[in-house]
Amino acid sequence: MKTRAAVHVQHGQPLAVEEVELADPGPEEVLVKLFASGICHSQLHQLHNPAQATPALLGHEATGVVLAKGREVDHVHEGDHVIVTWVPRDSTEEARPRPTVYRFRGEEQRASGIYTWAEHVLAHEQLVLPLDPDVPVDVTAIIGCAVVTGVGAVLGTAKVQPGQTVAVFGVGGVGINVLAGAKIAQAGRIIAVDLEPSKLDYAREFGATDCIDARDGDPVEAIQELTGGGVDFAFDAIGHEVTMQQIVAATKPGVLGVRRGGTAVLIGIPQGPVTFNARLFTPERSFIGSLGGSSHPIEDYPQYVQWFKEGALPLDKMVTKTYEGLDSINEGVAALERGEIRGRSIMVYDRP
Repeated sequence: MKTRAAVHVQHGQPLAVEEVELADPGPEEVLVKLFASGICHSQLHQLHNPAQATPALLGHEATGVVLAKGREVDHVHEGDHVIVTWVPRDSTEEARPRPTVYRFRGEEQRASGIYTWAEHVLAHEQLVLPLDPDVPVDVTAIIGCAVVTGVGAVLGTAKVQPGQTVAVFGVGGVGINVLAGAKIAQAGRIIAVDLEPSKLDYAREFGATDCIDARDGDPVEAIQELTGGGVDFAFDAIGHEVTMQQIVAATKPGVLGVRRGGTAVLIGIPQGPVTFNARLFTPERSFIGSLGGSSHPIEDYPQYVQWFKEGALPLDKMVTKTYEGLDSINEGVAALERGEIRGRSIMVYDRP
């Protein structure tokens, strides 16, 4: 079938909204008509990376409805509402999702992974999960990346326990989900750190008990003062060198023979090598990475939806900007680059 997609054709140029051609689903593929897709900072990294192969289809969180499926797909069926995500739902080391093929400007291309900046997607079945038909299909589009990355980092990677202390550096679309996850985990103190005051005010809606404007001084010193030495877990939702260094220093030191120190959790995507002061690790602090929230979507995504229905995960508050249609993609990307988006922005292609 033919559909429209936002194609990254040339570095430094706007995305081209053009026709692409999709094959019929293979045995392990699902054809999905998309309802909505999120606009994520990860795609900005791809757009600005000269090593990114072009042409490329981008985007990795969406909702939609199944139009057709391959003969080996049995967990979703035609007419089902679904979440499209970049995190395999139930994969193994031996069986990883294979990229799909499409045609663009008359030539066959291979998608490097999932893509959701398109009106239809042909996806490997591992990247498509059922969605409760009773929930909205617009704001739930962010479950497939922002939610699983942020909430998952707290509950899946760090496994924060009730009463423990948390700091979050960067409270954008992923950072607010870290805050929400920490609140769900019943963290004792949840500290938001950002350079933008309006984002800090917004962070309180998702569970932040304290807010630190990083322009007003050293946020590490402020965290140490608030907590009497540092937090149990510090999350970096940005991935800059300075924030990676800060999350280590913001965690509490260990006490010899009593307990280990705190844990720094990297969520953001680093864009180059980073230098650390190794002495920060001698009091038994830890630094770990979190990819996709260490998630098991087949179990976690239904829980996220349930928390949304119960009000514990306010996706409707997280989505602060909605664009109508795929033709708005370059406007949405530009607004995200300028730092104008609190929380998450989405594009809505269609509604059921």
